[in-house]
Amino acid sequence: MFRWISEFLSQRFIATKFNNSLSSYRQTYRGLPQGAVLSTTLFNIYINDLPSLLEESNMKTALFADDIVLWTSGSYRHRDKIQNSALKALNQLHEWNTSNLMTLNLSKSNYQIFSLGKKKENSISNTMANTFLGLMNPNILELFSILHEDECDRRQVMKGEERLKNLLTPQYSWLFIHMGRLERGVKFLVDLRTDVLAVISDMDVNDPAMVPMQQLNLTLREMLSLWFSVGFLNLERVTWRSPCEMLQKISEYEAVHPVRNWTDLKRRVGLYRRCFVYTHSSMPDEPLVVLHTALSDEIAPSMKGIVSATSRMSVDAAACPGMFVDAQTEDPSCVKAAIFYSISSTQKGLKGIELGNYLIKRVVKELQTEFPLVNKFSSLSPIPTFRLWMMERLKAAEKGQPDVFTADEVEQLKSHLKTDNFWSELKQLFKTNGWATDSKLVILLEVPLMRLCARYLYLEKRRGYALDNVANFHLRNGAVMWRLNWQADTSPRGLGNSCGIMVNYRY
Repeated sequence: MFRWISEFLSQRFIATKFNNSLSSYRQTYRGLPQGAVLSTTLFNIYINDLPSLLEESNMKTALFADDIVLWTSGSYRHRDKIQNSALKALNQLHEWNTSNLMTLNLSKSNYQIFSLGKKKENSISNTMANTFLGLMNPNILELFSILHEDECDRRQVMKGEERLKNLLTPQYSWLFIHMGRLERGVKFLVDLRTDVLAVISDMDVNDPAMVPMQQLNLTLREMLSLWFSVGFLNLERVTWRSPCEMLQKISEYEAVHPVRNWTDLKRRVGLYRRCFVYTHSSMPDEPLVVLHTALSDEIAPSMKGIVSATSRMSVDAAACPGMFVDAQTEDPSCVKAAIFYSISSTQKGLKGIELGNYLIKRVVKELQTEFPLVNKFSSLSPIPTFRLWMMERLKAAEKGQPDVFTADEVEQLKSHLKTDNFWSELKQLFKTNGWATDSKLVILLEVPLMRLCARYLYLEKRRGYALDNVANFHLRNGAVMWRLNWQADTSPRGLGNSCGIMVNYRY
């Protein structure tokens, strides 16, 4: 990686064009290539220690590309202390620039004072420029004449804060508030954010429209976060007697284990099963989050285990002499565990708004009330991107990085496959799920795949969190990674996502 970056920054030549004339090329040894996505990343890494350095002077910082803002606050009577903090920060910035071979553009450096008073004791030139980290709002200049709390009453300060808040709030937010009061208005705004997220995902990071679109997304997310607070949501249990429209949507929105037919759906809301959804009064016919739960006498290790537990616990009238029961009777004394085997967020416009964790906690309380003997709560969760991650490891192993299989495992697999092109053959078997039809190969791969899966879940990180999104969801909810299950989901989807491995997260 270091060599690649070094070559990216070396042997660069520039020329100047004026009208139709082009100068000769000269080699440049400073700066970063303009327009390259990697350039901004490298620059941010280079200056990453600057904010923590300036914290020593009690100054706060904000960075945007190559712009930096330092600020602090305090009362007028403490102006000397504020000025000393600012000077200390500037000295530290100068020393950092010197040691890191950076220069400060003095022609673009200035300061601004946000004040409630009219006193001016400035020893350096002030600016009334209306930019802050590249963002412009000329109306904020109207507030520059309002400052210190000890020079005006509290009411004036609050009025100034309210005016500043209104000026910083995008005008379309007021339109969204009024739209949310209309019938189906909330659903329209949820769908609007779905479209906004889709547009942002397709945009180039250097597109000038990116910042306004991100601001629009942020405004919608904050508004929807308030409207979809858990206190405004309704918990509903879905049964076979629920409205057909609700059952149809439950089937369509299922993202973990697709519903095959109506018989499959009836089983998922039937005996020893519970299906709970969160709904909103403004979207009563739309399930927001769907949680499927299986009731069992133990924590099931696989999808087949859930089905067999239902059969095992079903009341057999012949086994209960003198007791009349029908085929739809549940025996509460048999229920000792609850397994959350599927949770799906149905509205893409509510991405980033926590709903699933609250639904699980609410369902736990409901089940404890209905089945007092239940003392085990666990998920049976997929590992959606494990196979993709493993395929990357196989490519690396093919190039000579021995971090996938041990030497003995490689020899055993080569002996079984009997091929000269071992790695290509193995990758092809994983791509087509052909390995799952070879019983001997299934046995040989169990130990190495389970080891790789444990490494993927425990060690692979992104920004300090687990690389697997499902693991992040359950671990942040307070669950613990309890058990890995081999061949827990042998459906084509399960094999394609995680080679059939599933994990129990214990609550």
